[in-house]
Amino acid sequence: MNEAWILERFLKCASLWADHIIVADQQSTDGSREIAQRFPKVRLIENPSKKFNEPERQQMLLAEARRIPGARLLLGLDADEFLTANFLTSPEWETILHSPPGTVIMFQWPLVQTSVAGLEHFLLLNEMRIGLMDDGTEHDGKVIHSYRVPAASGARTLRPNQIKLMHYGLFDKHRRNSRMRWYQCWEHLNLQKPPIELYRFYHTDLFVPPNAIKPVPAEWIQGYEQRGIDMSSVICEGNYRWDREVLQFFDEYGTARFKRLAVWDTDWSRLHARLYPDKPGKLYPDPRSNFDKLVLRWLRWTQRYYGFHAAPNFAQKILHRSVRTALRPLGW
Repeated sequence: MNEAWILERFLKCASLWADHIIVADQQSTDGSREIAQRFPKVRLIENPSKKFNEPERQQMLLAEARRIPGARLLLGLDADEFLTANFLTSPEWETILHSPPGTVIMFQWPLVQTSVAGLEHFLLLNEMRIGLMDDGTEHDGKVIHSYRVPAASGARTLRPNQIKLMHYGLFDKHRRNSRMRWYQCWEHLNLQKPPIELYRFYHTDLFVPPNAIKPVPAEWIQGYEQRGIDMSSVICEGNYRWDREVLQFFDEYGTARFKRLAVWDTDWSRLHARLYPDKPGKLYPDPRSNFDKLVLRWLRWTQRYYGFHAAPNFAQKILHRSVRTALRPLGW
């Protein structure tokens, strides 16, 4: 839904390695459908749901892929994710393509960002189960943040070390912030996750040590750029669907329901006026008490121990656990 900001770049890159590209359009309004229809390898399917429905969407994509006869390597990617261009030359790609049925492919997942120094990346500690040499295993997706492809219990796993999966999620930081605010609100409403747990999970990149940020290797993008694909420009729309949905949450449940979440880094009244100029005067004042703001400042200060290459020592663990235990009866 509404991935026009990066969809053309993704489809140009994916067309180099994919025989078929299945795109599930969920009522996009930004021209995503029209972009997808320009690419001959794309199979466009409809996701008619008006709600976030990750397991159903994954089942739709998987079912459509399995209508294609023959052996199938399934790769489940978001529009802002790209195989590094060295798949064109690395022998790892041939190893992946000739994996036996049932093999799961786990890719390292570097976050890519741009700065005055050029393209940079830093590596997350986790890997992503992105690929499967299809063997017909049924998929059992979770409500959110689900594995994108199925895997049998004890499945053979292949971990490429040269080919990685670049995530362009930080290219437009305003877009990322909008999405992270929505995730927190949605999970708080639908999964009843406590605010502290949500803060820790969605702010892992808040403190990144300088030595973890490195230039993007030339071989990650060179093969794409040699084929005329722009891998470095940034399109910032400034108007994101997640902001509209969070405003709908506020209207339905009231802002007080979300006062302990880290979603008040924007002026929602001003944002509403910009998104809905035909509905002026709607106000969304910050519902947080001074105590709420103090707890959020403590979370930000201690988040350095819950991100990259850092962990609290024993005394800090005891202190943080004690504070969290004390805050839990207060709704945290």
